[in-house]
Amino acid sequence: MIVLWIVLGIIVVLGLALVFSYNRFVSQRNLIRNSFANIDTELKRRYDLIPNLVETVKGYAAHEREVFEEVARTRSAAAATSGGSPAAQAAAEGPFVAALGRLFAVAENYPELKANQNFLALQSELSNTEDRIQAARRFYNANVQDYNRRVQSFPSNFIARQFHFAEEEFFEIPEAERTAVAEAPKVDFTFSAPSAAPASQPAPAAPTPPPPPAPGAGPTIPPPPEGGGSGEPTP
Repeated sequence: MIVLWIVLGIIVVLGLALVFSYNRFVSQRNLIRNSFANIDTELKRRYDLIPNLVETVKGYAAHEREVFEEVARTRSAAAATSGGSPAAQAAAEGPFVAALGRLFAVAENYPELKANQNFLALQSELSNTEDRIQAARRFYNANVQDYNRRVQSFPSNFIARQFHFAEEEFFEIPEAERTAVAEAPKVDFTFSAPSAAPASQPAPAAPTPPPPPAPGAGPTIPPPPEGGGSGEPTP
């Protein structure tokens, strides 16, 4: 009888552990999906800001056509991955961020543009959105790391296999795209005009020494004083 109670107790404990582990997997998976939805929301906000930003810059630098076309192309490619896998969206974000960096590098060459109120407002909104994207990305990747560790670890990996809890993807820019972003001009949202260096004053010219006397010439005799006379004192 005691053995039966012991066996029943073990079955109950194992059943509770199974339920707890399963429910934790479900909670973690939902948390990952919600945190990725936050990334997607902030990315869409940034995509919506870019056309207005491009039009504002174009008003001052219309000849930078290649940069504008690259921003439009990479933005469309990145926006098309919305709703897809995190890996696909992260891969599309690399070229877009690099193109955006080149757009702001162009803006650095136009002081009038950097003083434009519309440009300043878009710049501030884009900077805030960028901060929210980075915070959401870190939160998402931390949740994925915890979840994947449980999928791989024993004994929770047994529950994961039985109920088809697969590993989730991180939101990371691939190495090749990360290199392209690192080499692109840095996106600096706090523009400041470089201070002009003070003009250097020219050094005073050294006095020109008198030319040396010609060879064989006698000493130079000073002219007589004004008023005539021999220059000797009057007795």
